[in-house]
Amino acid sequence: MNRLKEGISLRKIHNWLIIVAVILSCLLIYSTYRLTSSFLRVKDAAEDNIKLQNSVHGLMDASDYLTEMAQRFTVSGDRRFLEQYFIEAFTTKRREQALSELKRVKDTESALASLEEAMRHSVKLMDREYYAMRLVIEAKGIREYPSVLKSVALRSEDAALSPENKMRLATKMVLDDEYYTQKNRIRTEVQNTVQAIINQTQKEETEALDRFQAELNLARGEILLIIAAIFFVVWLTSTLGISPILAAVDQIKADGPIKETGADEFRYLAKAYNNLYSMYKKSIEHLNFKASHDELTGAYNRAGFDLLLSGLDLDSTCLMFFDVDNFKNINDTYGHETGDKVLQKLVQVLKSSFRSDDYVCRVGGDEFVVFMVHSSEMQRDLIKTKMAQIRQELVNSKEGLPPVTVSVGIVHGTQAGDMESLLKKGDAAMYESKTNGKNTYTFYDQES
Repeated sequence: MNRLKEGISLRKIHNWLIIVAVILSCLLIYSTYRLTSSFLRVKDAAEDNIKLQNSVHGLMDASDYLTEMAQRFTVSGDRRFLEQYFIEAFTTKRREQALSELKRVKDTESALASLEEAMRHSVKLMDREYYAMRLVIEAKGIREYPSVLKSVALRSEDAALSPENKMRLATKMVLDDEYYTQKNRIRTEVQNTVQAIINQTQKEETEALDRFQAELNLARGEILLIIAAIFFVVWLTSTLGISPILAAVDQIKADGPIKETGADEFRYLAKAYNNLYSMYKKSIEHLNFKASHDELTGAYNRAGFDLLLSGLDLDSTCLMFFDVDNFKNINDTYGHETGDKVLQKLVQVLKSSFRSDDYVCRVGGDEFVVFMVHSSEMQRDLIKTKMAQIRQELVNSKEGLPPVTVSVGIVHGTQAGDMESLLKKGDAAMYESKTNGKNTYTFYDQES
């Protein structure tokens, strides 16, 4: 004890301290890796659920599309609808893609059985549609049509009908109660599939969350060990009377980094602590960013949008509601990958067109909101200039993307009594732009 009071160097226990620090650091890194893996498992389970549900809904969408084309053809006799029907049935094949996607995922036997049943009903419904199409072909005297319809033989009593009666019968076959009863069977099986996917995903998420909680408890224990080691070093160096340690205690209590001063041994420990502290802060900031930002575009997501709403000053905020025109056509024509790039391009253009203080939010699939803050009144001339710039960059994309237009609604906070009213008025102004032919912007008229 006397030797400690005389200021014996910590060098004699230096090696032991290094060994302890290395072990705890490795445990912390390993625990961080396991925590990240557990978190990603939870995230992946949720994302897989969304992907599978979208895929399953694709079968219903395809069935509805086939119904629409069949009904339009039987009513109008226009061959364009016949061609679109068979493009979906034999080229696009979204129903088959939904089945294929679900078959690639393990532990989805129940969902797959329901989806296959939905497909069976859909194929059965096609037989009825084929018959109705053949009636229209005979009634209209159409000479060129898909070969699959040539094998459809009309009943003798139907073949004897007049063209007008054949058209009536064809229309009835795709519009009567029996037809929609079959459609409802498809819809029911699709709903059963979605529910089975949800149940399976909930089970996987629960298991992943349990693993995450176990890893979190382990990490807490390791952190407690690290804290205990830090206090041991504080006690040891306090006994030696080294003043930087007293300052370090104050900094730890204040949740701040330790100044790297004092003895060499203390500098080493301070540096190790600061590295861990920095990793922790960066991890928290990264998690907070991902929780409030859209992964695809980098704009604020719905959660970030709701958080912004609670802190904005209504009287100094201008809201601009953007909606991409004909975005579904872009996805259908160029593919969803191009559609994603279009959304990313739009956010880049919006961020470059507005100030860094302004907020760009993605509130829907192709719907975005920009909050212009610190704006005490509607700056119409400035907004018109920005809109011209945005329109120019979206139409003349240098990345090889298809030209894109947007419909925009603009309203100032002074025109609304609260945030809910501000959103409704911005949405109404945007829809007025849609009504006026799209590719335009509308300032909300308070008197309208």
